[in-house]
Amino acid sequence: MPGLGRVGRFALGLVSLALGTAAQAQPTKPVPPLVFTGIPDQDESRLVERFGKVATYLEAKLGVPVRYIPVKSYPAAVTAFTNGQVQLAWFGGFTGVQARRAVPGSQAIAQGAEDAAFKTYLIAHAGSGLEPSKDFPQAIAGKTFTFGARASTSGRLMPEYFIRQAFPGKNPDQVFARVGFSGDHSRTIQLVQSGAFAVGAVDYSVWDLDTKAGKVDPKAVSVIWESPTFPDYQWTVRGDVDRTYGPSFTEKLKDALVGVTNPAILEPFGRSKFIPVTNAAYEPLVEVGRSTGLLD
Repeated sequence: MPGLGRVGRFALGLVSLALGTAAQAQPTKPVPPLVFTGIPDQDESRLVERFGKVATYLEAKLGVPVRYIPVKSYPAAVTAFTNGQVQLAWFGGFTGVQARRAVPGSQAIAQGAEDAAFKTYLIAHAGSGLEPSKDFPQAIAGKTFTFGARASTSGRLMPEYFIRQAFPGKNPDQVFARVGFSGDHSRTIQLVQSGAFAVGAVDYSVWDLDTKAGKVDPKAVSVIWESPTFPDYQWTVRGDVDRTYGPSFTEKLKDALVGVTNPAILEPFGRSKFIPVTNAAYEPLVEVGRSTGLLD
């Protein structure tokens, strides 16, 4: 460099080195954890097992910290998503609709292969006198009946829809001697099995999981009706995650979920695999929600 002697060039080099070192020393902003939750549709120990494995898997696949937080109710899951406390959630069909309506830009990105054509089981206590039927069991009228959680798709929304279809002009309180809400599907099974309620509506996948786990006494409770199919559970992500975690993060997240092959992760969900899905798949639930008065 003209005009600089050896000492000047040496001094300039030191300055450049110092500036470079200072730039490197600037602390980088830590990536916030991707926080997710899921509706509490069955007993808590099973949820911890299920979602803990998902958190470990996603953290390895996405290269960002991932944390699961439990919630106490279906509405609490929707509220956490709406408020931005969580960026991702495993919702039921109806809670997913509620969450996406509350957070514009949010997307359903993956569902279980079984969720494209989900089912509700009506189950009955052995002492009810009810027998299995392919047709809707009209004889449930006048019995005691429990739904699951108030915002459950397979435990409330769809069974109420089928009940209203079977008994035109009547709501469940007018059909049954007493109506209850158990809070989750495992609890519904326990209440009907114990005889506290004669009939209940339950997610077929939880029935299958609890049966395999030895929690169902076939002498005390049985399935009396299987519903027509409908879309249900899904992973829904907020629309602002790409701003936080980088371009195309939503696609990376979807690919990671769809790419799950480990039976240890899938079995606690009662799913064979996850498949891509979009918001449009859940439009039928919007119409059902409106027809039953559960959605504005």
